[in-house]
Amino acid sequence: MAIAKAERLMNLALCLLGTRRPLTKRELRSSIEAYIEAGSDDSFNRMFERDKDDLRELGLVIETVEGIEGDIGYLARRDSNRLPPITLDAEEAAALGLAAKIWQQARLAGAASGALQKLRAAGMPLAGDGADYDAGQPHSALEPRIPAHEAAFEPLMLACRDRRPVVFDYRKSNAAHPEQRQVEPWILECWRGHWYVAGWDRERKAERVFRLSRITGKVRSRQGAFTAPVPDHVTVRETVESWAGETATGTARIKLRAEHGYPLRARALTVRELGGGWDELEIPNGHGLDAWLVEFGPDVVVLEPAELRAEVIDRLRAVAKG
Repeated sequence: MAIAKAERLMNLALCLLGTRRPLTKRELRSSIEAYIEAGSDDSFNRMFERDKDDLRELGLVIETVEGIEGDIGYLARRDSNRLPPITLDAEEAAALGLAAKIWQQARLAGAASGALQKLRAAGMPLAGDGADYDAGQPHSALEPRIPAHEAAFEPLMLACRDRRPVVFDYRKSNAAHPEQRQVEPWILECWRGHWYVAGWDRERKAERVFRLSRITGKVRSRQGAFTAPVPDHVTVRETVESWAGETATGTARIKLRAEHGYPLRARALTVRELGGGWDELEIPNGHGLDAWLVEFGPDVVVLEPAELRAEVIDRLRAVAKG
């Protein structure tokens, strides 16, 4: 049945694209075998209307024209159904290739692969093809990847796309047990290898950002529309950077085990060897730095300020109790 319908749609599209004048239903019925075999006029009319709507959903522009004698005719002008040539510069092609890699483990993997195949067939090099975009410029053999391994990624991505509210259990870094959150998701963003979703928290009636790796259990969709307007610009990265201590208000001194904590070392203002397998680092200190330091476990000891040391100890105790 699927093959028969596809063949019928193809024949109808060819008739509409190949004619120089509008064709009436009667002319189309006599030109397409499947329509000729229709049992009755009502059966043909229902079949034709469905096929016409399906072709329009597929992107074919079908015009309806009324003739001099009042007959209704249909045609698809080639000019209206011809796409302009696709031209991408090196940066745009690389961005498309990289974006497609995000969907390799999600539901859009097939659609992304098909789109890339069409672009390659048109002679367009993309990231990962092993071809230089500019023969005069060397390119690295390293292939960039953006991980999307969290189970919550796909349902949240679809919820952001379809503007659907969701419910999930979320465990904060300093909490022993997860709490249920009702969220209207706006956008997903990757920062330092972790995915975050920004949206409207219905219970707290405020914008919130959630780290996907801290979502426990399934993300469940809910019926109904969003209750809060979606802002034109969502500052996920700025919010996460602020929470992670990127917006520094001072400095902190920590002990870090040698050969560990490379993200901390990359941000260090000074590094001094202490001996015994430990180094002392001075790093920027801002809101949320305690939550980040806890992730390094026993490899980090906070020396000062005392407030930061106490916050880290409190978080570790909460985790130990859980």
